[in-house]
Amino acid sequence: MKALVLHAVGDLRYDDVQLPKRESDEVTVSIKAAGICGSDVPRVFSKGTYHFPTVPGHEFSGIIADADNQHMIGKKVVVFPLVPCGICEFCKVGKYELCTNYDYYGSRRDGGFSEQLNVKISNLVFLPDDMDLSLAALAEPASVALHAIRQCGVQGLKSIAIWGLGPIGLLCAMWAKAFGARVIGIARDDKKIQFAHELGFYEIINSEHEDVVESIKAMTDGTGVDYCIEGTGASKPLGQALMACKAEGVVLTMGNPQGDIELSQQEYWAILRKQLQLRGTWNSSHNDYIDDWKSAIQGLYDNTIQGVPLITHRYQFSDYQVAFEKMRQRTEHVCKVMFIN
Repeated sequence: MKALVLHAVGDLRYDDVQLPKRESDEVTVSIKAAGICGSDVPRVFSKGTYHFPTVPGHEFSGIIADADNQHMIGKKVVVFPLVPCGICEFCKVGKYELCTNYDYYGSRRDGGFSEQLNVKISNLVFLPDDMDLSLAALAEPASVALHAIRQCGVQGLKSIAIWGLGPIGLLCAMWAKAFGARVIGIARDDKKIQFAHELGFYEIINSEHEDVVESIKAMTDGTGVDYCIEGTGASKPLGQALMACKAEGVVLTMGNPQGDIELSQQEYWAILRKQLQLRGTWNSSHNDYIDDWKSAIQGLYDNTIQGVPLITHRYQFSDYQVAFEKMRQRTEHVCKVMFIN
């Protein structure tokens, strides 16, 4: 079979590979769609994976091609990419996103940029029979976004500001809107701002040309917003979020940092003097009690979450060089780049 194999940092190849022997607790999934996450770009070109060679890709959907249970064959699925250890204190209560010794499809073990993959049955999330599999491949970022909104505690008739309007930021905005909240977006790219407008989000601040904090205060009668999601992983937006959040509000950090994060004394004081709640998020919940995945799939399926317009580029695996260059160069607007097999 064919797969995109990362042999070293910057050395991604479209290779012939052998599918390993399937274990009894696994099924073989034929991958039909796999999205390129923003984190895949540094993973391929600068950071690398945890070992080489590795097949990247953690946002994918497919059809079960082989299983011990014959009734599973032919079922459409997506895959929760975090493989929990099952024995740590967090796994024992189903908090798998906090597992202290997890594995991960696409970074710590082979992932979805492949024609087929053996996947643990416990990581499968089953889909409606008539669900489009390219839409379903958005379940991972949609779940991460929903988890962020739940971590904030977003409620209807409240306000939220979101820094960064890439796929996750836009999905957060869609969930917040579905929860009944007022959404204010912050971006510095005119193409992203126009795209957000096309999706129905009109209260957008251009951080290149406007004072973000003053703009938010002006839009909220001077009080600030109830919730802030910082999705860029940079110091300046985090500082703005702390200053723009209302007293006793919630600031959620979500963006992967590219370096050290620094705050001014005034920004740090804002945490103290406004009694802010500072929270973090990085993944999603998938257990018998709170399952962001099932909710995300339903939201995508019934179009509560507008997944289709987020997929701006579609490629075959063999066109991987073009696909990754679209994300790196950004000479045109790019939201979600999807491999379609």
